[in-house]
Amino acid sequence: MNGASAVETVHWVEVPDGHLWTCSTGTGFPVLLFNGGPGCDDYLRPLAEMLSHSYQVIRFEARGCGNSVWDGRYDMQTLLADTDRILDHYQLDRVLLAGHSFGPDVALAWILSNPDRARRAAGLVGIAGGRIVNDRQWHEIYRQRLQTEGEAQSQNWNADPAVNPDCMASYREMMQKPDLLRQIADLYLPAHYIMAGNDIRPDWPTRQLANLLPAGDYEVIAGASHVIWLSHAEALNRALNQAVSRILDQ
Repeated sequence: MNGASAVETVHWVEVPDGHLWTCSTGTGFPVLLFNGGPGCDDYLRPLAEMLSHSYQVIRFEARGCGNSVWDGRYDMQTLLADTDRILDHYQLDRVLLAGHSFGPDVALAWILSNPDRARRAAGLVGIAGGRIVNDRQWHEIYRQRLQTEGEAQSQNWNADPAVNPDCMASYREMMQKPDLLRQIADLYLPAHYIMAGNDIRPDWPTRQLANLLPAGDYEVIAGASHVIWLSHAEALNRALNQAVSRILDQ
């Protein structure tokens, strides 16, 4: 897509009683990638390769996933604090956040969690994900489509089985904050969501979120499934680089 792959450098970020696996690729303005799941180990190398010709792209595995420490501390607050540790390790004062599937939700939670974190964020790019509602009908439609249509997956699941339920439970608590929608509506941060036209996940929550954010944008890659780069890599490459460039130019 952009010639030879950039050199990857693994960094171990120390946390109490263990470490987090991280990987840096390329040089330039830093972009931090958040995995989906919750509970996926590293699978976003294709996205890093799309960006690392112009940017420094950092991937990481959350606690309980892949090579990072499996210590049972899988709540959202710990994940957000670990994001701080990663940024501090790389000495990053400003960063663009991007993620796939559940990843944009974690990125937005980090931005909203306190003003200091929001000031460090240059923008947000969501890929086939981004929602703030815990909608029962959404899950019913997703499960029905998964059974009838299925989907190709590239996500890895070398993870502690407790990661997904523990992280989701604390994430749902965050979504019940009475001022959450007010916070989002007041968040003047450029955000762009790139959705897959054939994703079996309903997209109305992401459309709502993009419209609620004052500087939010939304686009669809027609015919693409949830893991967009498996079938529409060139279209995603183009959309992703345009989104990052547009955000950083603001």
